[in-house]
Amino acid sequence: MKQIYADKYRQIGLKIAYYRKLRGLTQEELAEQAGLAPAFIGHLEAPNITKALSLDTLFDLAAILEVAPHKFLMFEEN
Repeated sequence: MKQIYADKYRQIGLKIAYYRKLRGLTQEELAEQAGLAPAFIGHLEAPNITKALSLDTLFDLAAILEVAPHKFLMFEEN
């Protein structure tokens, strides 16, 4: 991951957390449905950790959370 995109990855993680909570899922439940480790979801969502993810993973999470994938890619400029 390029450092210049760190804030964008952080924003994606925060959106994953938002939509996960909106659906009433725990990190463990989301991880299980996506076939991922709970720690990976925790790292994605943590605002102090920058964790990259693939488009395949983003599409999987969007489908589970019933959110259009583009919503994760709408960024706010700081």
